[in-house]
Amino acid sequence: MAFLSDEKRELKELIEALEVDIIHLQFTDITGITKNVSIMAHQLDKALDGGITFDGSSIDGFVRVEESDMYLQPDISTFTVFPWTSSPREARLICDVYKMDGMPFEGCPRYILKKALKESEAMGYTMNVGPECEFFLFHTDEAGNPSLEVHDQASYFDLAPVDMGGNARNDISMTLKSMGFKIETSHHEVAPGQHEIDFEYADALKTADNIMTFKMVVRIIAQRHGLHATFMPKPMAGISGSGMHLNISLSDILGNNAFFDPEDDIELSQTAYEFLGGLLKHARAFTALTNPTVNSYKRLVPGYEAPILIAWSLSNRSPLVRIPAGRGRSTRLELRSPDPSANPYLALAATLKAGLDGIKNECKPPKAISSNLYRYTDEEIEELGIQSLPLNLLEAIEAFSRSSLMREAIGAHAYKRFKEAAMYEWNEYSKFVSQWELNRYLRKF
Repeated sequence: MAFLSDEKRELKELIEALEVDIIHLQFTDITGITKNVSIMAHQLDKALDGGITFDGSSIDGFVRVEESDMYLQPDISTFTVFPWTSSPREARLICDVYKMDGMPFEGCPRYILKKALKESEAMGYTMNVGPECEFFLFHTDEAGNPSLEVHDQASYFDLAPVDMGGNARNDISMTLKSMGFKIETSHHEVAPGQHEIDFEYADALKTADNIMTFKMVVRIIAQRHGLHATFMPKPMAGISGSGMHLNISLSDILGNNAFFDPEDDIELSQTAYEFLGGLLKHARAFTALTNPTVNSYKRLVPGYEAPILIAWSLSNRSPLVRIPAGRGRSTRLELRSPDPSANPYLALAATLKAGLDGIKNECKPPKAISSNLYRYTDEEIEELGIQSLPLNLLEAIEAFSRSSLMREAIGAHAYKRFKEAAMYEWNEYSKFVSQWELNRYLRKF
């Protein structure tokens, strides 16, 4: 990536004016975990010229030892200062991963999303996404380790003093605002100790970067309040889990919302219907990417507001996809299954690819479901021909493995590495003896 001399100069002047001492070069592994190489500010030129190398063989899902040398290429547009630091003053740059021959690393999640976005642009569309990220706040013990004691017993939209997490949530929101986020809403969620902060939609790449930044900030600010924040989908049984609903729309080359058509009965365009058809068609295949952990499937169960059936609706929140009420520039599809353990780059690449496949093949969605799917019997579901999402990670991996589109969406390297990582997790889980099994079987047999 070649930077203009003006870009470099402006960034260096900004770093000097803000008295930044340390710059964190951040990137993401295939499982969605942020990784980091820190440099002193005087090494910026070296970093921008691709001079910061690292051992890719030590990163989950990257490469073998014999092909391990890689370098980080910072994206100047992602520069931001960490507001919670003063001495030393710290900032970050999000990076793409490159091989030593100067070619992008095909297993870099950010590159994978960029590749999918290029296909979208070639078709005349820009993908916009507004995420709804939920998380839990737990107390910590004397050693600072997380407990399962929630910070409050509040429920949906409760206020202080019932919502005891309000101060931490407000601090998180203000920190994000100072880093350039446009916060729309923040509130207590359904479960005790559960919270949601929504920020304004953006193009898909910026949204994926924002999700990674959001998760980092939430955890750091929570820690400063003596709390532990987790994006684990279902940390406790018997309560709702945490989702990451994705509000998706496409813009055309003129910047108009390509999903809006005022002449349609529900004001959706043919493009919107076809994109929706693609999402529904490939939902079982991309679920491994949008819900990538064993724990993800403890959330996708009846009775806790998470979707389990592959259908769509207008205002009804029980199916996989909902069409929110807003129209015009606000016309969008809300995909309700993803959870915040997902790697956002891979999740967005996969869902975009599914939707574009729907447009290319003029995929027609089934009729909308108006009634509550949670109340349908198995016989009614079978009669309507409605498929369900995978019941567990193994089933999701199997559906993912059968999909040539998912292989194309994330590339052969990431496809292989992601499957290996997911199967390792499933096999480890399958060997583990849980407390539930001990309680149920130890005295019984």
